[in-house]
Amino acid sequence: MLVAGDVGGTKTLLGLFQRATRRPTAVNVRAYPTNEFPSFTAILDAFARDVAPPETIEAVAVGVAGPVVHQRAKLTNISWDISADEITRWCGARHAALLNDLEAMATSVEVLTADELLPLQQGTPHREGNGVVIAAGTGLGEAYLHRVNGRLRPVPSEGGHADFAARTDREIELLRMLRDVYGRVDVERILCGPGLLNLHRFTHRGVPCAPVLKASPGHEPAAITQAAMRGECPGCVEALDLFVSAYGSEAGNLAMRGVATGGVYVGGGIAPKILPVLQRGDFMEAFRRKPPMEELLTRVPVYVILNPEAGVLGAAVFASEM
Repeated sequence: MLVAGDVGGTKTLLGLFQRATRRPTAVNVRAYPTNEFPSFTAILDAFARDVAPPETIEAVAVGVAGPVVHQRAKLTNISWDISADEITRWCGARHAALLNDLEAMATSVEVLTADELLPLQQGTPHREGNGVVIAAGTGLGEAYLHRVNGRLRPVPSEGGHADFAARTDREIELLRMLRDVYGRVDVERILCGPGLLNLHRFTHRGVPCAPVLKASPGHEPAAITQAAMRGECPGCVEALDLFVSAYGSEAGNLAMRGVATGGVYVGGGIAPKILPVLQRGDFMEAFRRKPPMEELLTRVPVYVILNPEAGVLGAAVFASEM
């Protein structure tokens, strides 16, 4: 048996998987609210109580939202340190590994089925081309997929914390506002759930917004999105439009950096919730509008990952190959 995990700033998924020919088969996958536990080991203990894993575990792989150095990670959006050693002590598995959460998600790409991917642009996939993965959720993650001996091999990055590149006068205004607040503005200040709140503050400038005032704590980004998609609040509509355009632009930047002729994969929790807006065209227009690379970007396939457990699945694939 294999144990796989996907530790995010909001939610942690842990699963028991069985080896299979094409991709590991999920036996039992559980979700835990990350912030309600004092440590990752506490979540592992809860998982053991809930699932009662077998005494012998072959391998464990866990994707974490933060940089992994020497099999240790300090999570970016929660004050935890995690190490492969503590996982080994917990279960006694011969093989245990930490990997970046986007590295884990990227590992799932080759085993995802057609019904787990929704194309935003069919493009012309290059069989020997590289790929990239970008995912907005509690934070923003990015990873590269380099083609090595016919396989797409993930390479982690912390590209979500690279500098935000404003393209329009409105985005320059946004950049100035956020710079006054944060000093430095990275892409994640805009492209994630809390980033959507920043956009909302920018488009409302202190004017009360009923949908957000009524939202329970932590659910404000969802309230903004729903109000925008229903057309109830012009400021929410603009906030979501700015988000989608910036998301498409950053996906195009990543595609160019990785020369992703094999495909761009948009993961994370936000994209599936705003599919009608992503399909409307602003996302792909911002993705392609990058002269002199427009012709290249028009040929790049772009997919939304619909499987909400792609991260833990990718970790299971990684564990099965250890």
